[in-house]
Amino acid sequence: MADGDWLAKGGGTGTEDEGNDHVEATTPFRILTRDATDQDTFNEAVWGRVFNRWRDTSRVPRAVVQASCVAHVREAVELANRLQCRVSVRSGGHSWAAWSVRQDAVLVDLARLRHMTYDKKTRIVSCSPSATGEQLNGFLRGEGRLFAGGHCPDVGLGGFLLQGGMGWNCKNWGWACESIVGIDVITADARELYCSDVENSDLFWAVRGAGPGFPAIVTSFHLLTRPSLQMYNSVYIYPQSMFRTVLQWVIDTCPTADPDTEIVCLAKRTADGDDTEIIAGFLSFKPSQADAEAAMQRVRDSRPAGAKVEVWCEPTNFARQYAGQRVEQPTGYRFCSDNAYVDNHADVPAVLEKAATSLPTRKSFVLYFAMNPTSRRPLPDMAHSMHSDHYLALYTIWDDEADDAQCTGWVHDIMKDVQRHSVGSYMGDADFRYRTTRFWSRENGERLRDIRRKWDPEGRICGYLDAGDSSGVQGLENEFDWVDK
Repeated sequence: MADGDWLAKGGGTGTEDEGNDHVEATTPFRILTRDATDQDTFNEAVWGRVFNRWRDTSRVPRAVVQASCVAHVREAVELANRLQCRVSVRSGGHSWAAWSVRQDAVLVDLARLRHMTYDKKTRIVSCSPSATGEQLNGFLRGEGRLFAGGHCPDVGLGGFLLQGGMGWNCKNWGWACESIVGIDVITADARELYCSDVENSDLFWAVRGAGPGFPAIVTSFHLLTRPSLQMYNSVYIYPQSMFRTVLQWVIDTCPTADPDTEIVCLAKRTADGDDTEIIAGFLSFKPSQADAEAAMQRVRDSRPAGAKVEVWCEPTNFARQYAGQRVEQPTGYRFCSDNAYVDNHADVPAVLEKAATSLPTRKSFVLYFAMNPTSRRPLPDMAHSMHSDHYLALYTIWDDEADDAQCTGWVHDIMKDVQRHSVGSYMGDADFRYRTTRFWSRENGERLRDIRRKWDPEGRICGYLDAGDSSGVQGLENEFDWVDK
């Protein structure tokens, strides 16, 4: 049977499989095609795991492969090569622009590829890309270890780590991708490889920051873990009128703050939606409450007067933190996000004030994530190479399609001003279709482009979803769109 005929008939047997700890092909290859599958079933396979309800449904993949073992991923790439079409990948489905859904591509969904093992001797955990930070930390809890994965509980490790990984306490512990010690991949020509700093080292360099332009499909990450600690939350909530004062306090506190304490500042609506409040949050990872209180005393002593609410070293845990994130970013809504690393020499409170005081909907919020001092140290030799002391992210959330233009317009309007005070952006909160900016240093961007051409010269892996999905092997421009070219 010709490949096209086999694809049109759906391929495989359609047998369901849970994919636990699968390495070899123990189940039939499962594929759903747009021409031979019931429309509702196919749409669910394409969009069911996409977090964002604001979607471009004009993009229709050729097929969806529900991989439950590594062999299925390899077979999907082999099929795409025979059909001369692209292949896209989905780990968690949390990218705002649904990077995994690409026109006429074979979509490889890794949800059923599930494995997780821990080596007590090396303290390395190995897991599939579809695993979430919440799942991984639940698994590691019994080992007395943790991994600084994504804050949102449903973010898959695949996309998170490829983009660098702005995880728990990133300002002090560094980027999550720095904890990658090895990866297993399927290349664009369907070879199975292991990559580390000594084997296929250029792919290992690229996996730590290439984002969706990584020129292979990761099937397993091997990650260094950290000792598990207790968690303590200190929160100070102020009225909107104190935004500049509170943010400047947070900024001034960061360089000499406790190295086991994550620091954020949020602008969000009050519970009744009638006003905006400014929240300074300090999450400490410490052996005991006494240690947390000692670490937080300087913060408490320096806090501005006028807080509406104060919480001092309240015990918490990952379960509570993930639950709070679910409330902040609820399922079933429409999202538009953008971000910037604000220049260290900028008047940051002034640059961010408009965003923080003009939230367009009740659920929208603005995040300032403190990055100093990790932003002041030399980064390891890896693709990820863009950061500053100050990270701004806009999360616009709404539920009515009629509000699409207003909400997306607000994000784009804010970023027109902010981007001129930025040094670049983080891929995880970006949408390449609407704004071009820098995601890597110039040198790293060029090196990444060369690696992509070497390992995927035909552009088999979909790569970056820019305007018109046209970047191909060339990749992103890695330049500000407002620069006079």
